Amino acid sequence: MAPKVWFITGASKGFGREWAIAALERGDKVAATARKTDTLDDLVQKYGDAILPLQLDVNDRDADFAAVKAAHDNFGRLDVVVNNAGYGHFGMVEELSEQDLRDQLETNLFGAVWVTQAALPYLREQKSGHILQVSSIGGISAFPIVGAYHASKWALEGISQALAQEVAEFGIHVTLIEPGGFSTDWAGPSSKHSAELSAYDETRTKVVEQRQTRNAEPGDPAASAAAVLKLVDADEPPLRVFFGSGPIRIAKADYESRLANWEKWQPLAEEAQGSK
Repeated sequence: MAPKVWFITGASKGFGREWAIAALERGDKVAATARKTDTLDDLVQKYGDAILPLQLDVNDRDADFAAVKAAHDNFGRLDVVVNNAGYGHFGMVEELSEQDLRDQLETNLFGAVWVTQAALPYLREQKSGHILQVSSIGGISAFPIVGAYHASKWALEGISQALAQEVAEFGIHVTLIEPGGFSTDWAGPSSKHSAELSAYDETRTKVVEQRQTRNAEPGDPAASAAAVLKLVDADEPPLRVFFGSGPIRIAKADYESRLANWEKWQPLAEEAQGSK
């Protein structure tokens, strides 16, 4: 199999770093972006010209287009585009400031869209490519305290499903990766928090306890690397795929509940349509 060229945002840590290393280890080329490129110095020292470190804040649309162009100019093509940059925001919906919500959407949604738009002309021209959108089980289900995060990932899911249909004729694949709990710093130093209202103190305590129970055995980001390589090597990759053992249980319970609810209220739905 011919070596692939990757463009990975948020490559300084977590999934982005592990996937970059896995690609480089097997002889692929990687354009790796980070807010601070010195976090990639050890990879440059080890892999040399196979990695192109690029300073990037994905919130900057012009910079996104410039970074993608620099990667294409350097390596001559793009095969795998990974929109991994993002963070978790914690706050009840009532606690969210306008800036809290806008910042979350700017990074998790708009940053991914801008990088995707920048890459598409190159992928269309070569009539191949694979876009990996790092979503979450929180892209199809939802829990308290992370409403802003859910808003960003649900939006990413919808626009990516539309995108997949738009670009299929050009030989371009789109995959939404939906991880469960993993040992990244998503809820740690990278996360942000809204100012808390005391009215939610009791609810907050319960939700935090539930989250700790749900993520009692988090996944290993390093182990996910082998899975992502299988994804990009697949002839017909899926539109959606879970990472981790937990998401399937959450999805089944959620969708079974939705279907039961829709069925229960179907008479009302038909009433709303009106008679012909």
